[in-house]
Amino acid sequence: MHKDQTDMSTAERIRGGDIRLASRLIRNLEDKNPRAREVVKELFPWTGRARVLGLTGAPGAGKSTITDHLISSYRATGHTVGVLAVDPTSPFSGGAILGDRVRMQKHAEDKGVFIRSLATRGALGGLAAAVDDAVHVLDAMGMDRIILETVGTGQSEVDVMNNAHTVLLALTPGLGDEVQTLKAGIMEIADLFLINKADQKGASKLYQELMRMLNMVSEHHSGWRPPVLMLRDIAHPEDFAQQVEELRAKIDEHYQVLVDTEVLAQREYRKARLQFLNSLRTSLLDPVVHELEESGELKDIVQRIADKRSDPHTLADELRSRFLR
Repeated sequence: MHKDQTDMSTAERIRGGDIRLASRLIRNLEDKNPRAREVVKELFPWTGRARVLGLTGAPGAGKSTITDHLISSYRATGHTVGVLAVDPTSPFSGGAILGDRVRMQKHAEDKGVFIRSLATRGALGGLAAAVDDAVHVLDAMGMDRIILETVGTGQSEVDVMNNAHTVLLALTPGLGDEVQTLKAGIMEIADLFLINKADQKGASKLYQELMRMLNMVSEHHSGWRPPVLMLRDIAHPEDFAQQVEELRAKIDEHYQVLVDTEVLAQREYRKARLQFLNSLRTSLLDPVVHELEESGELKDIVQRIADKRSDPHTLADELRSRFLR
């Protein structure tokens, strides 16, 4: 006998595919609602089945267009898809400026697709503090392909590595910062390179630069040499769709390499370690910050630092002694 929906827990209903509840839970996770963490605890045993793709690159590289077409490709092969788009934080509202990605609204009526924007809210590296748990939510509700699209600035390209099985770096000729992007350590992170708008001037030069830098790497981890793929004129839908299929095939090929070696287990271990440390910081730090804010002491502490009457390290040590007896 099936439970009546009113008797089902929030976790059970999300596992059953309740998109509205899942979206509300992710919002509560962003707002650091304690109840939300309890629901994630219930969902956690049903996680670990989804493949996570990290898509990153400079603003204007066409990441959302790539995501949009990857969704269509995955859906055509029967996969369910969850998308978490990590956007810049609005300085006024604290929310995600781009909302739920207008460019992807053609998938809005598809129950096999879940798209949600997350605000960075100043989280380290540009990734939302709730992103780990949000991935768990989508995983538990049955989304077997999850695309984590980052803002593509600062440290976020490095951070996404810890949340994804495969990292895809999107580049576009003519943005003027290709070489600088490559110098930022991205070579060690990306599993695939994608030159978007490859019909534009400068694409050949960018391709040659990528290949030259790849050739400088003496040994690639797990034996996988990151390929450099091209996406050309979107104005020719059939050709563009074929190129997206080739991209998806390479993503699948990379995951199989992870499975066939020890690298998948290594990445899962690294991800678990990061998630624990993130949760530990939240469990220890958030209650302290909340108490300091409620009492007004935080404002006084900040003012003392601003006036040079004390320093951050001394005050942090004092609070550690007080709260961690």
